[in-house]
Amino acid sequence: MFDVYVIKNDKDKIYVGHTSDIEKRLLRHNGILKSKKKSFTYKNKGVWEIVYKESSETRAEAMKREKQLKSSRGRNFIREFIKNNICE
Repeated sequence: MFDVYVIKNDKDKIYVGHTSDIEKRLLRHNGILKSKKKSFTYKNKGVWEIVYKESSETRAEAMKREKQLKSSRGRNFIREFIKNNICE
């Protein structure tokens, strides 16, 4: 099982990714576990939180959905989802 996820930090930066262990991956994004120093979430520090998640049976399906969410239509979908589902 693989999760496609969207995380957002306190500076309203958005990141889309996929993983087989979402809890561990979120710890990496937040710098609790070691991560790459050149990664997007490392450079854009802040507290990252999951704002959207979908599950897929295979990595190929997850990668396909991740690519869709990174497209222009996908980014618009994410912005609308966040706007309608997160109380600030």
